[in-house]
Amino acid sequence: MRSPLLGFACLLGLLAAACSPTVDYDGPVQIARTSNVTLVQINDDTVGGITAETTYGEKSIAAALPGFTTEGVQTAVEDTTEWAIAAFNSDGFQVLQVFKGKGGKVRTVHGVTHHLQGPNGERIGMTFSEIGSASADCRVGRNLWRGMAICKSKGHKNVELVYAIPGYQGPFDRLPPSKELFDAQLQRIVWTPRS
Repeated sequence: MRSPLLGFACLLGLLAAACSPTVDYDGPVQIARTSNVTLVQINDDTVGGITAETTYGEKSIAAALPGFTTEGVQTAVEDTTEWAIAAFNSDGFQVLQVFKGKGGKVRTVHGVTHHLQGPNGERIGMTFSEIGSASADCRVGRNLWRGMAICKSKGHKNVELVYAIPGYQGPFDRLPPSKELFDAQLQRIVWTPRS
């Protein structure tokens, strides 16, 4: 009887140690908001292996992204919620959301993790100022993306950057002043196949 109880106590001790901080630090814990690990590269013509010719379907999207798995999810786009195919890396983290277009092809792909990179090196979590976006290249989000800034990626007309603006209280019919956009954080990179 003693052996199983001792084993259980050891297991609890290991689990508690695994959850305990290893640094003696009194301030807030900082979590990395960007990464040097790039699982998917987004450029004008591709998102990883997804192209304008990729058929919309779990198998074809998984085939275009070796090492990824796919699954249907419901998610918000600017004007509504819709079903999409999410692509997950080998650790189970959602990296992309793929939306259905006309003719059974891909309409758009949303990059949703800091482990991908936009055409100018943009990563989820970077700020408006770090990326160097210009308010002249942005519009105000509407409906489900109300209070967000939607901007063109510099030099890439088919790639949009969706920023959340911390603490922004409106008005929501126009972009906030530049000083409020400065710290806006990139939430999504939206790729649309070129026609």
